[in-house]
Amino acid sequence: MVLPSAYLPPISWFSPLVKGEPVIVEQYENYQKQTFRNRCTIDSPNGPLALSIPVDRSTFHGGHCLMKDVRISTHTDWQRQHWYALETSYFNSPFFEYLQDDFRPLYEQHWTFLIDFNEALIRQCCQLIGLQPDLQRTSHYCGVDDPQPHFRPTPYYQVFSQKHPFLPDLSIIDLIFNMGNESILTLLHSTRPTEETR
Repeated sequence: MVLPSAYLPPISWFSPLVKGEPVIVEQYENYQKQTFRNRCTIDSPNGPLALSIPVDRSTFHGGHCLMKDVRISTHTDWQRQHWYALETSYFNSPFFEYLQDDFRPLYEQHWTFLIDFNEALIRQCCQLIGLQPDLQRTSHYCGVDDPQPHFRPTPYYQVFSQKHPFLPDLSIIDLIFNMGNESILTLLHSTRPTEETR
């Protein structure tokens, strides 16, 4: 399955990985703004909160840029802001205290290309969940597949469940900070077999 690069992807992005399918990340597509290529959605006291990584548009040509060439803008202190948002939202979650050091260093490094930062976070998430995918990148443009048809969100504990209803398909980091090593069980329950494989 070919998936787009994504910043702390939604839980559904990981469905093919749980099923053991080989996953290739599309790096030759034109970057699409206002998508989870540079944006993730987390839980917060006030409901869903979108975090966006600013990109450097000076390298775009005619408004276009291949995903593999998209550079992260250095004009804002987005890393500190994003980490503060994660810390504020998940400080009281069951596993933030134990897992924060697995993520914080990635927010303290300098990253040039968006796709590299995305991949580093995805690999860290997979390691914590207990997945060992053979992640590769496309060698030419292939297009992307939609993992959603195989995904049926299974409710799990969320830190602000007393304030608002369950929020499905948030960033994978919401699942990890709330469920820890049981995240894989939620993923398995949320991944349904296709008609062809039943």
